[in-house]
Amino acid sequence: MNRSIGRWQGAGRARRTAVAAATLSLALVAAACGGPGGGGSGDGGGDVPGVTDDTIKIGTTQPLTGPAAPGYARISKAMEAYFDHVNAEGGIHGRKIELIVEDDGYNPTITAEKTRKLVLQDKVFALAGALGTPTHTAVLDFIRQNKVPDLMVSSGSLSWNQPEKYPYTFGWQTDYIREGKILATYAQKEFEGKTFCSFGQGDDLGADGVKGVETVLGGDALKAKETYSVSNTNVAPQIGKLQAAGCDVVFGFMIPGFTALALGTSAQLGYKPQWVISSVGADPASLAGYLKENAEALTQGVIGALYLPVIEENNSWIKLFTEINEKYSDGAALDYTSLHGYAMAYAIAQALAAAGEDPTRESLIEAMEDGAVSRGPSPTPYAYAADDHSGMTGSYVTQIDKLKVKVLTPPMVTDDGDGPVEEHTEPEEEAPANGVPE
Repeated sequence: MNRSIGRWQGAGRARRTAVAAATLSLALVAAACGGPGGGGSGDGGGDVPGVTDDTIKIGTTQPLTGPAAPGYARISKAMEAYFDHVNAEGGIHGRKIELIVEDDGYNPTITAEKTRKLVLQDKVFALAGALGTPTHTAVLDFIRQNKVPDLMVSSGSLSWNQPEKYPYTFGWQTDYIREGKILATYAQKEFEGKTFCSFGQGDDLGADGVKGVETVLGGDALKAKETYSVSNTNVAPQIGKLQAAGCDVVFGFMIPGFTALALGTSAQLGYKPQWVISSVGADPASLAGYLKENAEALTQGVIGALYLPVIEENNSWIKLFTEINEKYSDGAALDYTSLHGYAMAYAIAQALAAAGEDPTRESLIEAMEDGAVSRGPSPTPYAYAADDHSGMTGSYVTQIDKLKVKVLTPPMVTDDGDGPVEEHTEPEEEAPANGVPE
């Protein structure tokens, strides 16, 4: 990781993280030190937590209710479906994967409570795919104190890439700085001479995205920079300021519900900028869930990013996940939100397989840092190493056309510093015949 960004991030987090969340994290650490499993593996006398002769137990926190649920609740359903498939194929080294999903409502206080349950009560082997920047930030100190592997956090925040401070935590999806750089590189070429602005979530999602944009366009390139809070669904004041500033192109770093609010509010105000939105908030199926009958009209032409295989191309990964989805998810259509869950679950299975026939928490961390998680369905490589816990290194630039994703560029890769944005030309990996990593 670029060290200057690491220093910037460490200083910025203290300002960005809510006081309540920070206080709660400290309280959890204190509780962990005095409670069962505190300060160690919680192994109960030498046995590996969450591992038996027949099972590996992992846990995740997801927004099954609350403001983010319509956009993200399908992720854990896809994870469960994929692990059902793995188990039907014999599991990982003969062990079935047991996934415990806890609903945190996209609320950091509840995330802390449910993470404590998973670690101290359920004694999971690892946390995997936990979703949300503000939610998961609140539990990082607790996870470190209890030495629990924390794999593939479902957020593009750089918070997960701090191996010296948080050695057990790893990102998964392309981080927001990289996405900001990739989207800005495209916009700089396609919308030369236009007025650029931004609208984003008031945490790492928004701040890191803008950081990436400004890395490419320059520090004074955004005429207006507006943010929102997930606790306030009235975004009219911010959208009105963007309109008044004459913003032609607006970079958006938002969860789906707030993308929908931004698009709907803009339409009500008669304001029609070109929206350029990170992958987090640009899934057409998620947006359609919010916008209903207005979805096609309001999303038409929105430019986005995509770190997943393209559903419309129907490659080996799409065929695999479609088959699993039809068998284990009640025939629900495969969309990009559920695809996120499938691809992430495959990466988690890769890590568990690489941890060995007799896995320990230490061997799982070693596998991650040794680069044992290959590209799999991702269009770009992972960055995993001992000194880099970020995940994917790039994405496509896409556009929504009649609620479908149209790819505008080849996969583009970059770093989280000031390195160039470049085309990734290596051919994609093929899915294994039985859909289970060796």
